[in-house]
Amino acid sequence: MADSTLVFLVLGATLVAFVWGRFRYDLVALAALLGSVILGLVPGDEAFLGFGHPAVITVAAVLVLSRGFERSGVVDVIAEQLLRVGERLFLQLLVLVGTVVVLSGIMNNVGALALLLPVAMRLAREHDASPSILLMPLAFGSLLGGLTTLIGTPPNIIIASYRGSVTGDNFGLFSFTPVGAVVALAGFAFILLVGWRLVPQRAGKASTEAMFDTANYLVELRVGEESKANGLTLRELQQELEETIPVLAVVRNDKRRAGHAFFGTLREGDILLMEAGPEEMKLLEDKAGLRLGKDAEEEAEAEDDGGEASQIAEKGGEAEGRSESSTPEKGEEERDSKEAKKEKQEEKRGMDTEGLQLVEAVVRNDSMMVNRTVLQLRLHNQFGLHLVAVARDGGRLKQRLRDIRFRPGDVLLLQGGESELSESLATLGCLPLASRNLTLGQPRMLLVSLGIFAAAILAMLFDLLPAAVALSLAALVTLLVGVLPLREGYQALDGPVIVLLGAMIPVGQALETSGGAALIAEAMLAWGSDWPVIVTLVGLFVLSNIVNNAAAALLMAPIAASLASGFDASVDPFLMVVAVSASCAFLTPIGHQSNTLVMGPGGYRFGDYWKLGLPLSLVVLAVAIPMILLVWPL
Repeated sequence: MADSTLVFLVLGATLVAFVWGRFRYDLVALAALLGSVILGLVPGDEAFLGFGHPAVITVAAVLVLSRGFERSGVVDVIAEQLLRVGERLFLQLLVLVGTVVVLSGIMNNVGALALLLPVAMRLAREHDASPSILLMPLAFGSLLGGLTTLIGTPPNIIIASYRGSVTGDNFGLFSFTPVGAVVALAGFAFILLVGWRLVPQRAGKASTEAMFDTANYLVELRVGEESKANGLTLRELQQELEETIPVLAVVRNDKRRAGHAFFGTLREGDILLMEAGPEEMKLLEDKAGLRLGKDAEEEAEAEDDGGEASQIAEKGGEAEGRSESSTPEKGEEERDSKEAKKEKQEEKRGMDTEGLQLVEAVVRNDSMMVNRTVLQLRLHNQFGLHLVAVARDGGRLKQRLRDIRFRPGDVLLLQGGESELSESLATLGCLPLASRNLTLGQPRMLLVSLGIFAAAILAMLFDLLPAAVALSLAALVTLLVGVLPLREGYQALDGPVIVLLGAMIPVGQALETSGGAALIAEAMLAWGSDWPVIVTLVGLFVLSNIVNNAAAALLMAPIAASLASGFDASVDPFLMVVAVSASCAFLTPIGHQSNTLVMGPGGYRFGDYWKLGLPLSLVVLAVAIPMILLVWPL
C-alpha cells in the first residue's frame, strides 16, 4: 500500500476522532503520531522532534508570558475599569468584546478569555441578567483578536514557522495584522450590531443560587443520642453512607466550622449543614440516623409561645370589658411580636453559605478532572475540596455526585479553604467563575512585566532574535525576576496543546513527504481549473475550518503550499487563508478551547454555536479573502 494511502487512512481516522470528541485531542494526536511511526510513515528516531519545533517553543513561551500579565496585575487594572460600564447591554458588549479582541492580540487568546470570563459573569450578576448573552460573543471575540498578531493564536505561529521552512523567511510579528485587524474589526462590528441577537438566551443562570438552586437544598440535620453518626468523623460518615454528600459546616455550641476543616468526631447535639435533596435526606435518616428538627432551645421557645398564646386566650373574657380602641392595638402588637420572633427563628434555621468559601469553577479542556469521578480524583483528601454540586448545559445535574464523570465546560460548586482554593483549582485545571477579588498587583512588577514583553517585541521587530528565542528569553526573565513564581510558570503551560502540536507536526510532515498533500492539491486544482483562483481559496478556507484550530493549521499548510505551486503563485495568500480559517472555529463548542470554556457558564447546548458562528464565519470569509489578495497578491 502506498505511503500516501496510509497517510490518508491515519488522517481520516484522526479527523473522525477529533470530530467525535470521545477522546481528548492530545491523546488522538499522540495516537496518530505513534501509528505513523508503526506504519513507517515517520522515522522512529524523528518521532518526537516535533516537541522541539520552534512553533511549540513559541506557544509555550507565550503561555508563560500571558500568565505573567495576570500575575503582575496588568489585566486586573483593565478589568477594574470594565466593571464600571453600567447596565446597558450595548456598552457591556462594546467594552467586553472590544477588550478581549485587543488583549488576544498581545497574549494567548484562551488566556485573555480566561481573565475576562469572571468579569463578564460578575457584570451579569450585578445587573440580574443571563450571562449567555455576553459569553459567546466574548469567546468569539477572543478568536477574532488572535488573528491580529503572530502570538495571538497557535495557528499563526504554526503558519509562520511553516512559511520559514518553505521560503526561508518566517512571517513576522505583525505580518498578520493588516488582514487580521480588518477581519477582527468586521467581526466585532457584526457581533456588536447584529450577532448578539442570534445568541440563544438562557434564562436566569447568572447567580450561584439560580444555577445550582442551592438554597432549596441547604438543610440542617441534628446528631441525636442514638444516631449512627454519633462518634464518627465526617469521612467515616461518608463511608457509612457510601455517598459523597457534602457537609458544608458543623455547628457545635453555636460555633460554626467549615466542613472541609472539621476533623473531629461528631457528638450528640451537633448540627450538620448539608446540601441534600429528598432522596439524600432519606438516605441520611435511614443510614446515619440524622434528623431534621428543632433543638431544645427552639422547642422551649415554641412552648413559651404556646403558653403565652393560651394565657392570652384565657384572658380573652377580661379583655371584653376594656376599651374597644385598645384591643386592636394590643392585638397588632402581639401579632407583630409573634411575626418578629418567627422571622428570627427562620433566620436562625436558614443558615447561609457566607464564610464557607464556596466557589464556582469551570472545567477546562486540559483539566485532569475530565472523564474522572470525584472518588477517582480524591478531591477532599488530595486537594481539600468538597464537591457541592455540578451544573451542565446551564442546569444542575440531579444524579449522585460520586457517579458524575466530569466534562470540559462543566461548572462546579466547590468548598474549600480560602488560602488553598486558588492553588487547588489551578492544579485541577479549573477556571474560577466567582467574583474575582481584583487586585492592582505590585506596580513595580506591572512595569517590569510590560518592559520584558516590550523588549521581546523589539528584538523580534528588528530581527535581533528569532521569535521562539526572543519570547523564550522573555519568559525566562519573567520567572527569574519574580514576576511569576516558577510553579505557576509550569502550571501556565497548556499540556494538551503542547502535546497536540508536538505530535501532529511530524504527521503533517508525513502528509507532505508521502505525496499526500500533492494529491489533494492536484484534486483541488483539477476541480477548480475552470474557476478563478479565488474559488479555490474559498474551498481551502472551508476545509481549514473543520477540526481543531492547531491541527487544521498543521495539516492544511502543506496542502496550501502544494496548491500555490500548482497555480504557480505566491504561497503567502494560501497560507494566510489557512491561518485565518483555522483560527475562526466558531461552529461548535469543540472547535476551540474558548468555545468550550463558556459552554457551561453560559448554559449553551452543542447546537447553539452555529446560530451565531455560521453568519460570523461568512462575514470573516467575505472580508478575509479580498483583504488577503489585496495585502498578499498572487
